[in-house]
Amino acid sequence: MEKKIVNNIIDELKKLYPDVKCELNYKTPFQLLISTILSAQTTDKKVNEVTKDLFLLYPSIEEFLNLSQLELQEYIKKIGLYRNKSKNIVALCTKLKEDFNGSVPNSYEDLITLPGVGRKTANVVLANAFNVPTIAVDTHVFRVSNRIGLASSKNVLNTEKQLQKIIPKDLWILMHHLLIFHGRRCCTARNPKCNLCPISKYCVYYKDNINNSIDK
Repeated sequence: MEKKIVNNIIDELKKLYPDVKCELNYKTPFQLLISTILSAQTTDKKVNEVTKDLFLLYPSIEEFLNLSQLELQEYIKKIGLYRNKSKNIVALCTKLKEDFNGSVPNSYEDLITLPGVGRKTANVVLANAFNVPTIAVDTHVFRVSNRIGLASSKNVLNTEKQLQKIIPKDLWILMHHLLIFHGRRCCTARNPKCNLCPISKYCVYYKDNINNSIDK
């Protein structure tokens, strides 16, 4: 995709979502880390419902270290995969205490050593807690970027690399949020609202559908 078109897409999305930000509610890097782990295969809205009470009672790692896996499960049982997530979070807190003096590390290499933390979670924490330029590729970023034509890949890692090449580094964090917002509000998995989309004129998916309709 041409640089001019990429810039036009970014500009249109910025106009559409001027107040874009991470939609997980958190106050500290630790809370963001926990929320991001909980958000796997679960909506941010559901995570925020759970963490509202959880973080009120257990705001930091010191309090979390007093929770057993079964106790944590009771607080997050409304969330998918809550048993496995509870297990990982309890182990993660122990590792943070033993290896990182109870603080969330600000490097990718350290973050991915933590139980339950993969590439996406690490990138989310780096970007939002430490302002480190990253593009975390979740299901929305993956779908929207490949639909539009910003990327052309069948896997997350290559999508991330392609986005890093085509998007200016100082816009990586912003574009991550813009693509998520657009995926949730317009370019949905099923029945995307192409007729309302301000970037449809640049979109590979939309153009292909138009051409297919004409051929028929």
